[in-house]
Amino acid sequence: MNTWDVFGHDWAVEMLQQHVAHGTLRHAYLFTGPEGVGRRTIATRLAQSLNCLQPTSAGVPCRSCRTCRQIEAGQHPDLMVVRRLADKKDLAIDQIREVSKFLSLKPYMASYKIVLILNFEDANANSQNALLKTLEEAPSFAILLLTVNNAEQLLPTIISRCEIMRLRPLSTLAVDEFLQLKGVHAEKASLLAHLSGGRPGYALQLSTSEQDLSFRAEKLDDLHTLLSAKLPDRFHYVEGMIKDKEVFRQTLTIWLSYWRDVLLETSGAQVELTNIDRKDEIESLVYSIDRPQARAITVALEKAIDRLDRNVNARLLGEVTLLDWPRLK
Repeated sequence: MNTWDVFGHDWAVEMLQQHVAHGTLRHAYLFTGPEGVGRRTIATRLAQSLNCLQPTSAGVPCRSCRTCRQIEAGQHPDLMVVRRLADKKDLAIDQIREVSKFLSLKPYMASYKIVLILNFEDANANSQNALLKTLEEAPSFAILLLTVNNAEQLLPTIISRCEIMRLRPLSTLAVDEFLQLKGVHAEKASLLAHLSGGRPGYALQLSTSEQDLSFRAEKLDDLHTLLSAKLPDRFHYVEGMIKDKEVFRQTLTIWLSYWRDVLLETSGAQVELTNIDRKDEIESLVYSIDRPQARAITVALEKAIDRLDRNVNARLLGEVTLLDWPRLK
């Protein structure tokens, strides 16, 4: 574990710590990678290191002073956390305008005013352009921290004005170790490490949330039901699935991990499966689905998730996705 108490991503922690210690800060950082990989955690540690009242050393926050605790909770007066509102399709342009207003005033009690924008892929072109002016004219006391799944989802002008920190998934063994350090039983840690896709934050979330595990089980059961369902029933399922964009995305992601396992099994690859608790049923699918079919479905799901992030028509996307699935007895 590094000095920021962040598991993995030591290179990113070291680089950011040096930026703070040597006063070589960028005015904007873009943290990329899958959700749960550690983007928000590292961004939070950076915010703490910038405003900590009693750092243990240069660039290392104490995480116990009032400022550090307020930042951890997202409630410091000089910190603004922005994310898409639950009832909105996109990150609203009015939210971005509020960022500009927030940064127009000097810090209230800290050295820096910090804006943390979560899942910036939810911003449409208008909202991204609205932020562009702020990025270009940010005052010296302002630091903007953005998280996104993939930098390529953003306008090139946004990317060019940020320091990009690409956070990649960790190994299964590393996530397993992380979970056991957090007190998760070894057998459960092994399963969750596989399911996490190398995302320690997501793995830890699963370890404390039976609801998330139940959601996964439900969606995998739905997958098997849909394989034997007629087209009208599949389209009816889509109507319910698309009501919440995040639920839709999570469903596609769970399905993608499963179909990748099917592809591995049809290929005869000597690689451990992600959904190790579903190994028997995955192996049984090999008798009905060949490698080209498994590959086509896997690629289609990858494209579907990318298109969903680009705000295409969700209903059409869901129907096209299930239209190409084989119908099994």
